[in-house]
Amino acid sequence: MVRLEFLKYMATLAAMWRVNPISGSSFVDPEITKADFGKDFIWGVATSAYQIEGAWNADGKGESVWDKFTSKPCNVKDKTNGNEAIDFYNRYTNDLKLLKSLNFKNFRFSFSWPRLLPEGTGKVNEKGVDFYNRLIDECLNLGIEPWVTLYHWDLPQKLDDRGGWTNRDIVNWFSEYTELCTKRFGDRVKHWMVLNEPAGFTTLGYLSGMHAPNQSSINKFLASIHHACLCQAEGGRIIRNNVENSHIGTTFSCSFTEPYKNFARHQLASRRLDVMLNRLFIEPSLGMGYPHEELPFLRKIEKYIQPGDHEKLKFEFDYIGIQNYFRVISKSSLIPFIWANRVKPGNEAEMTEMGWEVNPEGIYHIIKQFAKYPIKEIVVTENGAAFPDQLIEGKVHDVQRINFYKRYLQQILKAKNEGANVQGYFAWTFIDNFEWAEGFRPRFGLVYNDHKTQERIVKDSGLWWQEFLK
Repeated sequence: MVRLEFLKYMATLAAMWRVNPISGSSFVDPEITKADFGKDFIWGVATSAYQIEGAWNADGKGESVWDKFTSKPCNVKDKTNGNEAIDFYNRYTNDLKLLKSLNFKNFRFSFSWPRLLPEGTGKVNEKGVDFYNRLIDECLNLGIEPWVTLYHWDLPQKLDDRGGWTNRDIVNWFSEYTELCTKRFGDRVKHWMVLNEPAGFTTLGYLSGMHAPNQSSINKFLASIHHACLCQAEGGRIIRNNVENSHIGTTFSCSFTEPYKNFARHQLASRRLDVMLNRLFIEPSLGMGYPHEELPFLRKIEKYIQPGDHEKLKFEFDYIGIQNYFRVISKSSLIPFIWANRVKPGNEAEMTEMGWEVNPEGIYHIIKQFAKYPIKEIVVTENGAAFPDQLIEGKVHDVQRINFYKRYLQQILKAKNEGANVQGYFAWTFIDNFEWAEGFRPRFGLVYNDHKTQERIVKDSGLWWQEFLK
């Protein structure tokens, strides 16, 4: 039972499905403008292949771990899947025109590994290559800059059958995949992200089993951490070698942690959660090694480290993408390994539909924390909120989401004005999509999607962004 509770808890930490603390933020409606951020600041929306594309077995695409995971309805809260998702695969032309109409000039999307390499390695699916060529070209034709993520959680099932992220061979598999993407698309794509939230797919996939590939093992978890860190660095090196004038980053989910009370044991708990949530994947890339001082069980990663790995872990990214939605209040506990737990929010806390506290100050603090690292620049590559949107007479009046964006942007601007080198912001997300194990219920989009008819309806928040970016 203790182990089960630990696994459940670990899942909540890295999955971004955790709740937060003590008190909500008082509402402030700051007057901010696009100009406040500077003329070169990057504004965009973020998406991922599995969550929007659909066409799960069309045109030669191979099966992904998420195709298999969602084939069992019990794995998803509303018993749905991403087989069709929002049908972006067939509707991308009109969707990109809609994006352009909202005045966004940057579009973050991911390549689907099994759409390009159905077996994970070996034979290339040219129809998959053709789709991404058409998508990239359409972006550029519309004056939209493509920002691509190499890996956003949809591992080819054929590679999972061989151990997936727990098999060190994945460094070679990922290198082959990265070589393909950079050589086929690098002539037009200059902005790259190597991994999306490695804390998410390692913890949820290999420790708690709440996400694909639905496994639960401390050893598999530790192995997947090291192999993901090797891949994020090797992926960066391949991009730099193959793509001229490349702009290379990788993304981390992160939450500012604070102690429940100013007692030593709670302060230590906060530092432990900070390691798991914020430090575990960035510090190896900076040559700092794995941060195991507060969490001795992480020393067991050493059994997966081979001669020369410490150098292979290092890579100087052009930017770090931070993805933030809430803060975490930490309390000492008896949960094994971590000896820390989160404090649930009080009744006065302002919450999203996901059970996340709205705490704009948290993004300010986490930007300031990351800005202390020797990194070149920061881009907020995800930030957004799900609220119970209602379609009434053809409109969605999502005032809460507009207020959310105003308040978070104000805190980002504050950090930027205080010297943090924040160069861009991507809203999560463009259109309501498939939210992993949560299914279609949570709506994060600036555009409402009728999941039965695939009709797109711009929400008031989308109209707010349209005016803000004018």
